[in-house]
Amino acid sequence: MTVWVRSLAIVASAYLLGSIPSGYLLVRFVRKQDIRSLGSGNIGATNVLRSGAKGLGAATFLFDLLKGVIAVMVGARMATVGFPPLQVHSAEALAALCAVLGHMFPIWLGLRGGKGVATAFGVFAVLAPGPALGALAVFVVVFALGRFVSLASILGAAAFPLFAWFGAPFTRTLIVFSVILFVVALIVIKHAQNIKRLMNGTEYRFVSTKKKAAVAASSNPSSNGTKDIA
Repeated sequence: MTVWVRSLAIVASAYLLGSIPSGYLLVRFVRKQDIRSLGSGNIGATNVLRSGAKGLGAATFLFDLLKGVIAVMVGARMATVGFPPLQVHSAEALAALCAVLGHMFPIWLGLRGGKGVATAFGVFAVLAPGPALGALAVFVVVFALGRFVSLASILGAAAFPLFAWFGAPFTRTLIVFSVILFVVALIVIKHAQNIKRLMNGTEYRFVSTKKKAAVAASSNPSSNGTKDIA
């Protein structure tokens, strides 16, 4: 019985931690706006950043990451309390899954949450730090080349199981690796609309302010110092 009670405690605590809607709360308190009415309507860091709040976007990413980190650490701690002890890596995997589910489907916002990338990185960083850094490297390279956050997120997440399999042998257990694959699958599914836009060539691309200004200038003939002749 104590095993089931602790397992349920891990599920509940990790889900509730993951379901804290960081982006929604930050934008609501600081800018008095509902992030769900801006941009894509997503509560994640990318949409907060895209709404023009760079500082809040960074804070959202940090808080979403930290709640994943804390959830897995709490799960690991609960595994060692009571008798018999739970298998730590299995408890961490369970907490990781529930934290990501909490972020994607928060009870506070009618189960309409974010895409789980920052929270997934947080849980994976605790579960398997080396492979998580490898996935982060994939994200950075892909984003630097294409400037698409969605594509970088998808490929970074997809690379994590491969890095985990070869870089962290304990993740090859049925429970842990199943959780990893399931979380990655959820992230890809959550990016379904982004994938469609990428295929159609209409996905949002992050560009520098200078480049935006150059594009705007080139699209406005009257901005080159000449006047139109009637």
